[in-house]
Amino acid sequence: MKLILLGPPGAGKGTQATMLSDRFKIPQISTGDMLRLAVSEQTEMGVKAKEYMDAGGLVPDQVVVGIVRDRLQLPDCDTGFILDGFPRTVPQADALSQSLAELDKNLDAVVSLDVDTEALVERLTGRRSCPNCGKGYHISFDPPEQKNICDVCSTKLVQRNDDQEQTIRNRMAVYHQQTAPLEKYYQDLGLLKSVDGMADISVVQEQIVKALQVD
Repeated sequence: MKLILLGPPGAGKGTQATMLSDRFKIPQISTGDMLRLAVSEQTEMGVKAKEYMDAGGLVPDQVVVGIVRDRLQLPDCDTGFILDGFPRTVPQADALSQSLAELDKNLDAVVSLDVDTEALVERLTGRRSCPNCGKGYHISFDPPEQKNICDVCSTKLVQRNDDQEQTIRNRMAVYHQQTAPLEKYYQDLGLLKSVDGMADISVVQEQIVKALQVD
């Protein structure tokens, strides 16, 4: 099973990818993990990526695609893989398609987690965490017994910078501008499967499995 997961920040791609990885016994592969691995192992593409990263620049598409290609040739990808967070743009998707064809690892499906923007903003801005013990809460769906105080260690809860409304809306805007066009790209290829990403985690998982028509 060779899959790509699409969806805006906070849609639950990482959670669903982990569950699918366990279910199908195939690796979950994220761009960040691949970059770190390539850099630490000092592969040819990893060395190139480090040069850009050390200079504070973005790693060019050709280098990222090269790192993805190297990763997909490792033995644990022989029976499949789940790409989480890549590709992000249509040019990356074009380059990925070419590499997959050359490796004889063509995609089986691209799963898009459809979400309501305002509901997603509410879901993310409501998250709080304890800086001391790490326990997470949600002010609407899973609030602490005492407002803004951790049930476990009585520490004042905090909101991560990534969960502030303006940050989330900025990330969503970037996603819709750069990554959302991938839905049409993969729909035109007959690969796109859309599921309701706002449902409960287990329900989303079963929707994905049903969309893939596997047991």
